[in-house]
Amino acid sequence: MSLEIVHDLTLLDFRATADLLGASYWGKGRSDAINRRAFENSVCAIARIDGRQVGFARASGDRAVFARISDVIVWPDQRGKGIGKALVAALLDHADLKTVSAWMLNTSDAHGLYERFGFRRVTNGNEMRLDR
Repeated sequence: MSLEIVHDLTLLDFRATADLLGASYWGKGRSDAINRRAFENSVCAIARIDGRQVGFARASGDRAVFARISDVIVWPDQRGKGIGKALVAALLDHADLKTVSAWMLNTSDAHGLYERFGFRRVTNGNEMRLDR
């Protein structure tokens, strides 16, 4: 497997990415316009094998102090190969995000993936959230 992670949105298979996110529990109901805006306003990581996209993730925030990892998704036929780990590592190591000290994310089912990188469940009661 020759996995490469790129950050160039011109290499994104938008349709495949939007469709897969739309089938996820967290991406249901998002329009193409919302996805495009989210992607354009984020540092995106695109996983490719032999030129074919097989995964996607993005980080949003101020690119200086705060970032939130979102939309980490691997194509179903490619899961279990470390692609999700590679995507998260590529975001954490991205040059534009090197000074970020506060990383956040939300997951219902992939705690083990993120715990490998040092993420922990928030339990101190300081973080607040508004869902609209």
